[in-house]
Amino acid sequence: MTTIKLAIQKSGRLSEGSMDLIRRCGIKVKNGIGKLKAEASNFPIEFLFLRDDDIPGYVQDGIADIGIIGENVMVEEDRDVTVLHKLGFSRCRLSIAVPKGDQYNGVKDLQDKSIATSYPKILKNYLDEHGVVADIHEISGSVEIAPSIGLADAVCDIVSSGSTLFQNGLKEVEKIFYSEAVMVGSPNMAEEKMELVRKLLFRIKSLQTAESNKYILLNAPEKSIEKIKAVLPGMRSPSILPLAEPGWVSLHSVINENDFWEKIEELKEAGAEGILVVPIEKMIN
Repeated sequence: MTTIKLAIQKSGRLSEGSMDLIRRCGIKVKNGIGKLKAEASNFPIEFLFLRDDDIPGYVQDGIADIGIIGENVMVEEDRDVTVLHKLGFSRCRLSIAVPKGDQYNGVKDLQDKSIATSYPKILKNYLDEHGVVADIHEISGSVEIAPSIGLADAVCDIVSSGSTLFQNGLKEVEKIFYSEAVMVGSPNMAEEKMELVRKLLFRIKSLQTAESNKYILLNAPEKSIEKIKAVLPGMRSPSILPLAEPGWVSLHSVINENDFWEKIEELKEAGAEGILVVPIEKMIN
């Protein structure tokens, strides 16, 4: 039986987000604590738990068919892999930061400075684009302490909330790369494996579509139907059901969550009452 191998970060936020996504896709994983491999009981997939910066190489070499990594790792490692889908979680940015007390007027201030980073390739590309030459000091882990121990004038590191920079006396001055989790694939994957990947992506996309939409139910007088339909068109058109009270109906539809908050006053003015907004678990287009 054909099985696909998915490489996932063995620990950390990306690992947690990846496994949560897999479980919400209805895939049951048999995984013991500390294991480096696991299998699903109801989908032909095997999981490899690896260091995140090792995953692109494993996928390129075909040891894993697909992998979930941050875009920052994919670009930095620069392996021959294909982005299959953006997954929408573990969003962060790669930023340059300097000590809070330093005056900073722009990227040209980094000329001839020493910058500590775990992402030398991305940083060099950014500096090259701006015509800046700096001493890039590659280190792994605890990048943010480099200025305080005299190792570098600035740092280039992953930022989520910015609290780590603040705690280490740094201020963010340049946002150079935005990242999120992506699924990457081997460039030479067999068609039967690619078909399984398509099935997995179908489940993932259904979840993503559901997250950005809400199921809405409301009551309204029959005379208000056309006004409400104009405000709330839904996927094609709302479902309309008669209520026990003569002259009243219940309208059911799907709407983007952001659109709902913009349109709620219009719905009320059009005659809508008893509005309910319900999360959608999965949505198939």
